[in-house]
Amino acid sequence: MIKKKIDELRQEAEKLERQGELQNVAEIRYAEIPKTEKEVEKLERKLDDIQTDKSILKEEITEEDIAKVVSRWTGIPVSKMLQSEKEKLANMEEEISKRVIGQTEAIESVSNAIRRSRAGVADKDKPIGSFLFLGPTGVGKTELAKTLAEFLFDDEEAMVRVDMSEYMEKHAVSKFVGSPPGYVGFEEGGQLTEKIRKRP
Repeated sequence: MIKKKIDELRQEAEKLERQGELQNVAEIRYAEIPKTEKEVEKLERKLDDIQTDKSILKEEITEEDIAKVVSRWTGIPVSKMLQSEKEKLANMEEEISKRVIGQTEAIESVSNAIRRSRAGVADKDKPIGSFLFLGPTGVGKTELAKTLAEFLFDDEEAMVRVDMSEYMEKHAVSKFVGSPPGYVGFEEGGQLTEKIRKRP
């Protein structure tokens, strides 16, 4: 818009020159046009400063840009996404200990098993780990399982929790694996089999 104004001033100066109004021509050429050009320069410098501080358009999309977008969609913090698998596994005990207190031996055993699995030492056709936590009520069995699921899959629900006190009678096993064909509840599936079918 200001550059357009400079062009208009030049055209007006030419027009006035043809008409012989040299006083007005000199005023436009040596006062108004330089003043407007200085304004343009000032604005261009300001724009350059803005672009060097924070570029308006990026030429390349970085890993961080993608992580920010995915973070907005999923709600997972950017730092967690950019953290490498190696760093994540190295700090595993520390991260789990923030939520599970007083179970250092169990945390170490679980962490070592997961590191073995992720390092490729364990059989790749087998699951990352199958853990059986035993102990009295309130010692942190479920909390450890939830924390582990959160740590590995960013979702507390990414685990199969089985309360064995429900399976004390012989016939209760059908709830676990599902009823055999021809029996009531066959279509529904078992508590374990359904969970594994939905989230293998």
